[in-house]
Amino acid sequence: MATLEKSRALFLDRDGVVNEEVGYLHHPEDVRWVAGIVTLCRTAQSLGYKLVVVTNQSGIARGLYSEEQFQLLMSWMRAELARHGIALDAVYHCPYHPEHGVGEYKREHEDRKPSPGMLLRAARDLHLELSHSILVGDRCSDLGAAQAAGLRQAFLLAGTEIGPCAEPHLLVESLAEVETWLRANS
Repeated sequence: MATLEKSRALFLDRDGVVNEEVGYLHHPEDVRWVAGIVTLCRTAQSLGYKLVVVTNQSGIARGLYSEEQFQLLMSWMRAELARHGIALDAVYHCPYHPEHGVGEYKREHEDRKPSPGMLLRAARDLHLELSHSILVGDRCSDLGAAQAAGLRQAFLLAGTEIGPCAEPHLLVESLAEVETWLRANS
């Protein structure tokens, strides 16, 4: 029986990396793309990376919008990216929050970053080699998930996180810096 070759992934946090952070985004008209996301995704795809969004969505937990509204927005975002030749291989989200969740959504969950649950599920679902994969996030919790999953590299996009992050990472001012790193290290 032949063994499938594992792929590598570019994991992207959504809010603050794919789209600008606007606070509990759930309407397409509020989406503002982060500068460089289209070219970064194109480059990653051309280098053989699968594109995977991994996003905590505490707005669902807080009752600010529904899972259906989240899925509708993601369908719209995927269609907009597809207009630029970009296909997301998967989107994983965690709708739970241990403190601010309402009802069934108020709980810890292995998918909530900094836990690596979403990355581990993606590895199983998409047959990924995590030690060859990278993540771009804008919060220390993103970096924690990358470290816990054993990713090759994590990038912290400057601008959202207030304090320093303890987890290993490269601090970047723009997605263009991540694209340059990908070209040099792939």
